[in-house]
This record gives sequence, C-alpha cells and structure tokens, in this order.
Amino acid sequence: MSSLLIDNIGELVTNGIGADPLGVRRKVAVLVEEDRVAWIGPAAYAPAADHRIDVGGAAVLPGFVDSHAHLVFAGDRAAEFGARMAGEPYTGGGIRTTVGATRAASDDALRATVRRLRGEALRQGTTTMEIKSGYGLSVADEARSLRIAAETSSETTFLGAHVVPTEYADRPDDYVGLVCGPMLAAAAPYAKWIDVFCERGAFDVDHARAILACGQAVGLGVRLHANQLGPGPGVRLGVELGAASVDHCTHLSDADVDALAGTAHSDGFGTRTVATLLPGAEFSTRSPYPDARRLLDAGVTVALATDCNPGSSYTSSMPFCIALAVREMRMTPAEAVWAATAGGARALRRDDIGVLTPGARADLIVLDAPSYLHLAYRPGVPLIRQVIRNGVPQ
Repeated sequence: MSSLLIDNIGELVTNGIGADPLGVRRKVAVLVEEDRVAWIGPAAYAPAADHRIDVGGAAVLPGFVDSHAHLVFAGDRAAEFGARMAGEPYTGGGIRTTVGATRAASDDALRATVRRLRGEALRQGTTTMEIKSGYGLSVADEARSLRIAAETSSETTFLGAHVVPTEYADRPDDYVGLVCGPMLAAAAPYAKWIDVFCERGAFDVDHARAILACGQAVGLGVRLHANQLGPGPGVRLGVELGAASVDHCTHLSDADVDALAGTAHSDGFGTRTVATLLPGAEFSTRSPYPDARRLLDAGVTVALATDCNPGSSYTSSMPFCIALAVREMRMTPAEAVWAATAGGARALRRDDIGVLTPGARADLIVLDAPSYLHLAYRPGVPLIRQVIRNGVPQ
C-alpha cells in the first residue's frame, strides 16, 4: 500500500469536531494511504511513509466541493455579459442561445470544454465538482451531455427542465411530458440527480413538482434552482420533496427561511436541505446578493458553489466565491471556507469529502499562505500552491 506524508503543516482545516467550526489544528502532519486519510497528528510524531511533501508551515484545507456547475455547453455569451454591464437586466433568456450552439457542437467539442473547465477548477483547488446537463433540451442532446459529464464526475445532474426550448414555446405541457418520459429514460443511466429551474420564464411550481417526482420515482436525488430572479415557491417545494439542496436562494421570505430551518437534523447539526448560494451569479448579473447571515442565524446549512456557466456566472473559481461571500454576503471567512468544503459535501449528501479526518477521501489543497483567512484577505491572488486528489498530487 502506497503512503504519502504531508508534513510541517502550519494550519490544518479539518472540518472535524473541534473548538472552532473548522476544526483547525496546528503544527501537524497528515498521512495518506492509497486514496484515504489514515492519520493526523503532531508533526513531531509523524510516521514514516513512502513519499513525503514538506509544505513549510503553509495552510492545508480539504479540497473545495463545487456542488453546482453547468460545464457541458458550446460557445460563450460574452456579448450578453457586456450588455448587462451596460445596463440590460438578466432574464435567463440567453439560455436558448447556448442551447442552439450546444446542439450543433460535436461530442469532442463538448468534451473539450468540460475538460478545460474542470482543469481550471482543479488548479484552483476544486477536487469534487457536480456537473449538470441543461443545454441540450432534446432527448439525444440531454443524454449525450450527461454521458460526457459522467466521464469527468460521479456527481451528474439531469437538468432537462432548464427552460422550455423554442420548438415547444407554445406547448410547455408537451415539453414537460417529454422531460418526464423519453428524456428522463435516456438521461437517467448517466445521472445521480434531477434538477429544475423553478422560476418565472422557466417552470412553474406544478411543472417542477411533476418533473422532480418523476426523477425520484427512478431513483434520482432532488436538487432545485429556486428563488433566483424573484420571490416564489421553489424553496418550499424543495423542502416538501426532501431536496438535498435548493440553489440560488436570492429572494427569500420568512416562510422560506423557516421551511429550510425546519429540516434540521435531530442532533441539531445543520439542515437536511442545504441552501447553496452562488455569488458568482450575482456578481455577473449585478443582482442583489443572497443574505447568507439570515440563513446562518436561522441554523440553515449553507454551501457555496460557482454556478459555472457561459451566461450568468462564467467562473470556475471557488476562492473567488469565498471572497465574494465574505465581502458581500456577511459570512465570516471561517463560515465561507466551511460552506465551500463541508457545505458543498452536505449539498451532495456526502460525508467522505469536504473534511480531513481519518477515513475521508484524501483530497487536500496546500495554500501559498499561512492561514485559510488569506482566501478572503487576498482576493484574486492565485493562492493554491498544490492540489492532492484521491491521494495523488496533481
């Protein structure tokens, strides 16, 4: 069994049980055997290993867990971004532009985009990344999008209900029938999750409920785009259906927050339905940021994710999202780091990632800094010195 010692760690974020939310330990070492964390303890008592990395007093964190990303697409929407920066509002209508380009692209072109963006994210410390479909919106194109996504990630999400495509514009009920029938049947073998964009201009609550129930019936877990563009029933629908995560959560009523808080685990540690916040979208659309403080104070589990997509959040950088969350969403640096690691894992209902404890997957990032605080303190600076994924230096 191959072993690797990460030694001379100045500050280790474990997200384990400890005196602080991040379970920080200092002057320690981590032993990795194969793809798992085998031991954590004082550096002075570190065991022998086949290989050793001396990080020279740097901070080490769990790899980031990006639980919301749209990587399977063709083209870009830079002109749309420019128009928004000149004052045009974001409506979500540009999704159909990407659908046309994606349908026309070859498998190899789509695969190249996924690998390019996944590589970007990995270099910035993201070791787990969920990937959605949603730019095909036909039976064949949704199935191939998920097949290509599954080559790169085990966390794949069927988002055939992103918007109603142009050819069904006057027949939304027929499109919902397609999504629930042939499209779901073709996509499900490559998907772990099902998602719906429950929003004005996309899918109403009745259509969203029907689609998600069909996904649940074939064994897919529920996720939901909710309350991004305005108030609505999406968050409460997600809670009703036991969703792992409701994402965006920009416009929340007291009833929405209460519904999320009502999913608290019996041990009082977090909520079953996670509120995944996507500050890159607000940055890119000049929209109001979600009030993370309100959710956290209510006891709701919060995750951060990039929402990487060509229209409303073309970033693959979790450190950027951490900095935005601290600056714009009233999160402390510790809360933002936890949300980008353990919070993302909770949104995927995983307990083997987002933490550095014995038995967890050996996904670690070494910062070119002495503390996790620098992720928000030095925004825009490339602080990820090294990434170790599944116990293997990248």
